[in-house]
Amino acid sequence: QVQVVESGGGLVQAGGSLRLSCSVSELNLDYYSMGWFRQAPGKDREGVACIGWKGGITYYVDSVKGRFTLSRDNAKSTLYLQMDSLKPEDTATYYCAAEPHRGLRACIPSRYTSWGQGTQVTVSS
Repeated sequence: QVQVVESGGGLVQAGGSLRLSCSVSELNLDYYSMGWFRQAPGKDREGVACIGWKGGITYYVDSVKGRFTLSRDNAKSTLYLQMDSLKPEDTATYYCAAEPHRGLRACIPSRYTSWGQGTQVTVSS
């Protein structure tokens, strides 16, 4: 397993933006799939956006398409999630996860084994 550390959460008004960062201890992420997941109180953890690092193929859950964007920095082994047009229903703890995998792995929490501690995102109405 690799170490995963998230940052960038916070409190924002509806319509605002936040950028989450996820740093990973692995220097070469070419054969990793990584993703952002979120869990709201009383709800199951869900996959928000995932990426196959080398090829850059992405997946976004329907509820965030057109609003959230993944990007990555190879030199820093860091994955970013740009979140725009935030809605109150985006409020959750956001987790980053990584899994050795050729290409994009299914964006399902059980498919990932290295997790960060989570960062809180709160969107006020």
